[in-house]
Amino acid sequence: MQIKLAEALLRRKELNNKVLQLQGINARELFETKVQRKNVTESIDDIVAQVPKLTLSQVTAGYDFYARALRRVDAAIQQANWVTEIEVDPTVMDDFKEESK
Repeated sequence: MQIKLAEALLRRKELNNKVLQLQGINARELFETKVQRKNVTESIDDIVAQVPKLTLSQVTAGYDFYARALRRVDAAIQQANWVTEIEVDPTVMDDFKEESK
């Protein structure tokens, strides 16, 4: 598939943001079911449960998908950096030379 370099750069930015977003979620402790039980009276208990809405494998699969796409688009962009030639003013590549007084 051929796309413009500008489109690839935008996609790289989108993918990078998605990977960073999922990286914050990709922690094991977020997927543990936590239950806290307190006696209110002899016959009534107060139970608070934190149950994850996603599994670790779901988040990991999403993270892996976007990270792989990011690596692929970044590799294509880096390849273009090494093989694409552009026209510049010849003085751009000159080093600074202090003039003698």
